[in-house]
Amino acid sequence: MVKAEIHCHIEGAADPNLVLRLAGKYGLNLDDTIRDGQYVWSDFTSFLNAYDRASAVFRAPDDYRLLSYDYFSRLATQGAIYGEVFGSSDHAALMGISYVDLVEAIAAGIEDARQDHGIEGRIIMTCVRHLGPEAAEAVANQVADNPHPMVTGFGMGGDERSFTAEDFAPAFAIAGDAGLGLTAHAGEFGGAKSVEDVLDHLGVSRIGHGVRSIENPALIERLVQEDITLEVCPASNIALSVYPNYQRHPLRQLVDAGVRVTLNSDDPPFFHSTLENEYALASQHFGFDQEMLDQCTRTALQAAFVDTATRARLMKRLDNST
Repeated sequence: MVKAEIHCHIEGAADPNLVLRLAGKYGLNLDDTIRDGQYVWSDFTSFLNAYDRASAVFRAPDDYRLLSYDYFSRLATQGAIYGEVFGSSDHAALMGISYVDLVEAIAAGIEDARQDHGIEGRIIMTCVRHLGPEAAEAVANQVADNPHPMVTGFGMGGDERSFTAEDFAPAFAIAGDAGLGLTAHAGEFGGAKSVEDVLDHLGVSRIGHGVRSIENPALIERLVQEDITLEVCPASNIALSVYPNYQRHPLRQLVDAGVRVTLNSDDPPFFHSTLENEYALASQHFGFDQEMLDQCTRTALQAAFVDTATRARLMKRLDNST
């Protein structure tokens, strides 16, 4: 089955074994973060701590190139023909890596994987919401001032409850004026109102997660009317207790209401998932048949931040497989 993914954090995609290799390289002890080849965490706070500790092993551009190649290669083995990753220049800066070096490293890993496995990839540079609007504008200016063919999108992660969406309108305007596709995390921990606010002020075509839109029927209608695509991550939502179980998760309700949805792994090894597993979950828990799964891939390619020629090539690969 041909697949595509448009919501995955690059550090969050780090295989524990790769993290341990780099930890050894830098003399770091991660015994409290990785045990028996698995990340150790029990709640949202400890998840963030484990994420930050694992991310701290990526201390040089070559580390990011290795991470990027490893992720896209593994994605290709699952049948994916396309993937987008979120990169954070704020995090890289803490490690002493410049924006330009970060982008070049991730892009090189993508190109290596394309050469070896035929998978296409792009980068979405993100600001961190809880760091505030000024930091977001700084990231947007970095992206606008240093164009790169692999950086095709701008997004926002972090705590949805911090500041207001309107506070970030200047940053998104900078990115939009630079020709970048726009997306933002909302409707995960922030509720339906967070989705409305992002739509009202940030000019996005996609919403990261967005599942709690289901709490507002008028918002669901708006998503359909405005052709907004949701980057849904079922395993992540259950692992982080956005919903208590798959029976309560609204994925099928969203699809039945006509909302454009895609399937994504978010931070796959942290949630014991893969893109392949997300497609399997959609079948097992939500009754998606082959046609519906193919439509998720098609929607992802339609919503992808790529040029027209690349999209046409990807669509042809999907059409030839169905």
